[in-house]
Amino acid sequence: MMFAVARAGFRRHATYRQATVAATATNSVFGCLRAYVLLATATGAGGVAGGYTGEQLSTYVWIGQGLLGVVLLWGWSDLADRVRTGEVSSDLLRPVNPIWTYLATDLGRAAHAFCTRMIVPLAVGASLFPFYWPNNPITYLLLPVSITAAVLVCFCLRYLVNLTSFWLLDIRGVAMLWVVLSGAASGMYFPLAFLPEPVTALLYYATPFPSIMQFPADIAVEYGGLSGQLWRLGLQVLWCVICLALAWSVQRRATLKLVIQGG
Repeated sequence: MMFAVARAGFRRHATYRQATVAATATNSVFGCLRAYVLLATATGAGGVAGGYTGEQLSTYVWIGQGLLGVVLLWGWSDLADRVRTGEVSSDLLRPVNPIWTYLATDLGRAAHAFCTRMIVPLAVGASLFPFYWPNNPITYLLLPVSITAAVLVCFCLRYLVNLTSFWLLDIRGVAMLWVVLSGAASGMYFPLAFLPEPVTALLYYATPFPSIMQFPADIAVEYGGLSGQLWRLGLQVLWCVICLALAWSVQRRATLKLVIQGG
């Protein structure tokens, strides 16, 4: 059943062809701008900035531009909308827990985004800018796992943001806070290694945000070698478990809140 829901999520997003083309083109244009900025940073620092070479920084940018659509960092409010209208009550009566239904749908969406919004920007970046191709074959096996973990972590965090609608009804304030935190702390704008070391360590170990974009990009450019790739992937898996458990727990409390309100 979950596979059928995921397939439906894939087909649903495959119907929005013009939106996909527009988003892919936008990601490619902004990728060019970001690549030029970070390449200039590396050139001004003697060819290496934050431990990244120019090729690694360029690839980091394009991996991030592709991941932006795959993990769907912003713009998802399906659950909050259904809570506001009261339609969530029908979701809770179904035999499958809503968290699994939404997760399967999101995995289908992510698969479609990978085939379109990930592959195309990477091709554009590889054709226009210096590109880092992994030297270790293991990287090609670790990267898909890392991207999947990033999708799971991001989904759980977005789900938690939407769950606040059970108490607030209007989540625009929480959503804006999520936009600010996720963009700055996930490594979307620049590698977190550019920050002071204590700040970087705090974000790496105490928050799930680097698992969304920073860690997959680092694994792709082999930053820190094989050992660095493995501990980053390990942290991603750990945050997957923590965030999923937290989403499950908050949803249980949210459904109790709905019952108390007589929903």
